[in-house]
Amino acid sequence: MKRPTWLVLLGGMTALIVAMGIGRFAFTPILPMMMEHGLFSTTGAGYLAASNYLGYLIGAIMLTMIKVGNRPLLLLIGLISSIATTWGMSLFHNFEVWFLFRFLSGLASAVVFIIASSMVLERISELQTGVFYGGVGVGILLTGFAVPLFTQDGGWIEAWQGLGIISLILSVVAWNSLRGNNQTNPKIIDSPTQQRQSASAVRRILIWLMIAYGLEGLGYIVTGTYLVAFAKTVSDIPNIASLSWMLVGIAAAPSCVAWSLLAARLGKKWTLTVAMLLQSIGIALPVLLSSISAIYIGAILFGATFMGITTLFVSYAKELYPQNNRKIIGLLTASFGLGQMIGPLVAGLLISGHGNYLVALLGAAVIVWIGALSLPLGIGSIVVHKLENDKST
Repeated sequence: MKRPTWLVLLGGMTALIVAMGIGRFAFTPILPMMMEHGLFSTTGAGYLAASNYLGYLIGAIMLTMIKVGNRPLLLLIGLISSIATTWGMSLFHNFEVWFLFRFLSGLASAVVFIIASSMVLERISELQTGVFYGGVGVGILLTGFAVPLFTQDGGWIEAWQGLGIISLILSVVAWNSLRGNNQTNPKIIDSPTQQRQSASAVRRILIWLMIAYGLEGLGYIVTGTYLVAFAKTVSDIPNIASLSWMLVGIAAAPSCVAWSLLAARLGKKWTLTVAMLLQSIGIALPVLLSSISAIYIGAILFGATFMGITTLFVSYAKELYPQNNRKIIGLLTASFGLGQMIGPLVAGLLISGHGNYLVALLGAAVIVWIGALSLPLGIGSIVVHKLENDKST
């Protein structure tokens, strides 16, 4: 039986909360506590983050190469894996095991992100796409609230266990909402974009989208990994780390809808350019000014842009290839995953080598800035309206 659209949207949001907001990003607010216990250095944190993103990259590549016959089953496997790896982080005090768990968590997050996207995007409108991807922001906000609560009478172990329980509850909601939605049912059979653009123009746009999205992954993830740890070096205010992460979530939750509305006016290319330029400012500002207000502004700018950027990239690719969205989303995700795997490794080494976060975060800001400019420069004046040759026939 075909599920109501609102139920599919709810299931997609809760799936993203579990696999992305918690499974992928909970590491950021828990990271400072684990480092304070001497469990690993900033270089070790970079290796753990890179392991997660290597799993994300491999998962994305796999899903572009294989034929998926039963999407709900694969989604269930991804959700269960995400729950297990979140809870499992609390069970061991071994870096190698954590490295494996973060890798498997990344693999699971890629599976859930791509499969849930392919199941949900075929049923919802352009504006609802922003609501769907806002689930990641809701998940980040949730971790920002939950981690301080779970760690009041304990430490990092209780944080992972508490988030594991939350993941289990939300996974039940996601599975029950999406499990009957296996049949593909694209709302648009013949895409206006594909009708109006030559195949070479479509491929050119996709190539530049992959380049820009890869640079976005490389730059944004440095802040996504080290923002909270950096905040603790600037101030001794209690819970400043969690507060900065909550600001990211608060800004991220509605941002996807806001950027989608703006894209309807400016077009996706220019909206993405503006969003990435703002993000580069948000990454650089805290280390340039090194103040509490700069950290808060940086957190808000980061939260307000990073999921909106993902929404627009995926939506842009969906326009180009509406009937093959799983593979195209997989290609974009792979490009993004490659960038975000490299970012924490390089940043961790730079932070350890320089003894501060300045070079790593400024470098990340420059990378995102270059990615922003690559879109208008690379795509150029490719337009969606019919070619002149079409008009003359």
